[in-house]
Amino acid sequence: MGDYTQATYLSPYTWRYGSEEMRQVWSGVGQRRLWRRIWVALAEAQRRAGIVTAEQVEDLRAHQDEIDWERAQALEVELRHDLMAEVRTYAEQCPVGGGIIHLGATSMDIEDNADALRLRLALDLILQRLCPVLLALADRIEAEADTVLMGYTHLQPAEPTTLGYRLSQYAQDLLEDHRQLQSLRDSVRGKGFKGAVGTSASYVHLLESTSTTPAQLEANVMAALGLEAYPVATQTYPRKQDWQVVSALAGVAQSAHKLALDLRVLQSPNYGELSEPFGRHQVGSSAMPFKRNPIASENVCSLARYVASLVPVTWENAALSALERTLDDSANRRTVLPEAFLATDEILIKLGRVFSGLQIGREAIARNLERYGPFAATEPLLMALVRAGASRQAMHECIRECSMQAWAAVQRGETNPLTDLLAADATVSRYLSADQVRQVMAEGATAGDAPARSRRLAKLVRRAVGTGKET
Repeated sequence: MGDYTQATYLSPYTWRYGSEEMRQVWSGVGQRRLWRRIWVALAEAQRRAGIVTAEQVEDLRAHQDEIDWERAQALEVELRHDLMAEVRTYAEQCPVGGGIIHLGATSMDIEDNADALRLRLALDLILQRLCPVLLALADRIEAEADTVLMGYTHLQPAEPTTLGYRLSQYAQDLLEDHRQLQSLRDSVRGKGFKGAVGTSASYVHLLESTSTTPAQLEANVMAALGLEAYPVATQTYPRKQDWQVVSALAGVAQSAHKLALDLRVLQSPNYGELSEPFGRHQVGSSAMPFKRNPIASENVCSLARYVASLVPVTWENAALSALERTLDDSANRRTVLPEAFLATDEILIKLGRVFSGLQIGREAIARNLERYGPFAATEPLLMALVRAGASRQAMHECIRECSMQAWAAVQRGETNPLTDLLAADATVSRYLSADQVRQVMAEGATAGDAPARSRRLAKLVRRAVGTGKET
């Protein structure tokens, strides 16, 4: 659980949920490394414009990675400004270049470009986490494409489907999430270098004796960072970008919640068709030693709800940012952005573990299909009777009465007698013989083209995540 003291409150995202890689992206030290990288890029662009010297830039570069967290925190107590505390800390380390750090810039020229870089790094990690989940689903879809089982609507037995086709629904949702995340990752933009209200006024003054324009300076810095800038901005980049990113993460959470909820239902003994892995020494309940609770899936659902709850906060940050900028988004962004990513990261970690050890209750699948499958065959029987000359309405009522009798027998724990009831029914026998009824009922409960559709979906998944495996 890491070397963290539990004598004071710690966010569970500090040690329990999410990966160490994601925590590094959103760490205070990681943030300051990005700030310093941006200050060096800005100084280099200013050197090219003839404003600062090469020696000053090299001094900044030489001390770029010497993060002194303790000194910066001590200065922040006095200054009450985290970025200026880091400017002072950095300047103390740079005897030659310290005086030109942050020249011409406003805080958000540094912070918002750093946040854009963090968004992109974090999206890369989420995509890296999502791809194995999609591939694991594709493997399961192909392996179970022909495994017929009961489908359920309204949590009631409906018609047969296949396990591969059911899994395809989850894969299709997550594939849409993958596409959305990839599109967002490729379009993440920074504020650029536009000053206090986005007009570049400070850079106009800074560059007035040079041949470099503010737009050229911005382009040079952003090229060094490998980041595109918004063409216009206020003091910040548009907070709509945060909303778009968190909404996409909530999309992943939504898909994962649907999957995990279904797994929780199917793990219950009344279904028993699927279950998440359960460790040999795992404890399901402190009071009931026999319990095999679906804790991973429940955890996924819990975290997914939390991610979804963050979307309105980012919406309000964008909608309520008055005029050129207000600071009422700053405090919540310190938790909303990292926790949205860390929670989604943990969701995908959990899903990966679930699918690596997913257990299939084949006996339960067969039992449920035998118990409820005959009901699904009544629709093709109805059509066969009508083709033989019967009234659809009259035959519908006849089949309904037999089905209610059969349902009562199933509820008593008896074998489903529906086929026998229909084969012996005098009204039905006017149009079809008992053997014909049994044949239609035996052939009627099929899964249609589900196997073929499942395999096509698996191919789409593999193509989207870049695997060359043939299917």
